[in-house]
Amino acid sequence: MNIVVSTLNAKYIHTSLAIRYLKAYAAPEFDVKLAEYTIKDPAMNIVTDLYRKKPDVIGFSCYIWNIEETIKVIKMLKKINPELVIILGGPEVTYDVHEWLERIPEVDFIVIGEGEETFKDLLKAIHDGESTDEISGVAFRKEARLKINPQRNKLNLKELPTPFRFEEDLPHLSKRVTYIETSRGCPFNCQFCLSSIEVGVRYFDREKIKDDIRFLMDHGAKTIKFVDRTFNISRSYAMEMFQFLIDEHRPGTVFQFEITADIMRPEVIDFLNKNAPAGLFRFEIGVQSTNDLTNELVKRKQNFAKLQRTVMMVKEGGKIDQHLDLIAGLPEEDYHSFRKTFNDVFEMRPEELQLGFLKMLRGTGVRIRAAEHDYQYMDHSPYEILGNNVLSFDDITRIKQVEDVLEKYWNDHRMNETVEYLVTHSFDTPFDFFQDFGTYWDERGWSRIGHQLEDLFKRLYDFLQDANIEELPIIEAIMKYDYLRNQKYKPRKPWWEDLVSKQDRATFYQEIVENPDALGAEFRQLQLQEKELYKHTVVEKIPFDLETYKQTGEIIQQDTYLLVYFDPIERQAKVFSRKVS
Repeated sequence: MNIVVSTLNAKYIHTSLAIRYLKAYAAPEFDVKLAEYTIKDPAMNIVTDLYRKKPDVIGFSCYIWNIEETIKVIKMLKKINPELVIILGGPEVTYDVHEWLERIPEVDFIVIGEGEETFKDLLKAIHDGESTDEISGVAFRKEARLKINPQRNKLNLKELPTPFRFEEDLPHLSKRVTYIETSRGCPFNCQFCLSSIEVGVRYFDREKIKDDIRFLMDHGAKTIKFVDRTFNISRSYAMEMFQFLIDEHRPGTVFQFEITADIMRPEVIDFLNKNAPAGLFRFEIGVQSTNDLTNELVKRKQNFAKLQRTVMMVKEGGKIDQHLDLIAGLPEEDYHSFRKTFNDVFEMRPEELQLGFLKMLRGTGVRIRAAEHDYQYMDHSPYEILGNNVLSFDDITRIKQVEDVLEKYWNDHRMNETVEYLVTHSFDTPFDFFQDFGTYWDERGWSRIGHQLEDLFKRLYDFLQDANIEELPIIEAIMKYDYLRNQKYKPRKPWWEDLVSKQDRATFYQEIVENPDALGAEFRQLQLQEKELYKHTVVEKIPFDLETYKQTGEIIQQDTYLLVYFDPIERQAKVFSRKVS
């Protein structure tokens, strides 16, 4: 029997842990083949590739991001080969099973919940021509009626075989994200999350997990992401794993975790700040809302003061990047409340701030009780909200404008100094900057076209100019500083009009060749000759003392030469300045 398990990932770099567990668990009785695609691949291409594999059985792993594209593939496959057995599994089809079986008559079976053992039992029954009536966790049609068998008991995770030793995966480990789980379940009960439905937390065998991580690193894995819903729920376990990863990591490897920040003890952070190599760990922290009523309504326990303490201690350590999440559209979080949530979180200046919108996932409490808050949401995946009793569609549209420019101007870190100055000096709050700029951006249709780096600077300048922002020459100079210091190579043509004449530049170069100490000891050590200055540096004149600004944040009006050297070996910019005499 030729068996294929498949899924459509959101991006090529992603990998599916689910189908690898199915393959590992089905062995040795069944030799299951993996087939991964992306939601961007044309459905016909996917169908063609799967058809060439000549499967008797295909299982698809289904999520909100891939279900609609998966259905297209299923319908075509069944038309081509009506005898093909199609099995669906995954969180998207585990709930509202009646609806899925009625909507997709091409599907033969749906595996409900945890799928490894159920899928293997189903394969045995199909192979042997036996009845599936008694297989726990399976739904199917029987004599024109739908039959849904109760879910089976939870698996003993310590007995699951490793999904990381397949030969076909090894050449791709360095180029893709490897997902790994050390536990299943979540101790919390957040009503917008599917993890709230499963009671309790179960752990995999620690030593087997460590062996898997060693194996993955030895075979080139660079990005390993733990999918545990709360990696640090057990402090002793988290500390043991952190120590293991610190001791055994390979250069260039990054480990990502979802952590609950308000339960992380200061001594754990102190340990990481002292012992973790910079860049080894990356934390993802779901804040979602700082509105107490909202958190109470979704049964989310969160001590924001302790969360802030954790985030700031980690930030001060300078070793670990943090990605913080917000969800717009939670119960009783109106536009003004969300503005406060955004500002509360942005105050911590996380390396990334992800602004998402509530998805009314099947099986979750917010979907079951949607009528209580007059929720309107998409009928199809991803079931994103369109409005509720306190947040209109117009409000959602405005917040989406914030999301667009937040991603480009904060999360990409192209102009940190500029944004910092604007949110501190030019706008009432950070949210107001991103909202005003986001609205301006959207009204000009820029959200529908691509952008070069220079375009981003020009468009921000146009916005500030049209908004009559005070001290625009100062802000423009900070923008130039941001633009130049973040380049790896000398830019061919900056986005601004050159303020330094050829004669002034020549004079400046002659002066610093004769007296390199004018730009400091670090510049003198470079020992640059005039030819190298012309080839590898940019000179610009700005209207304030850059060194004072970098040290104190204070703007002192003083014409200053800015010299940026683009090191051709290290491929990074080095910034020097000298007041104009």
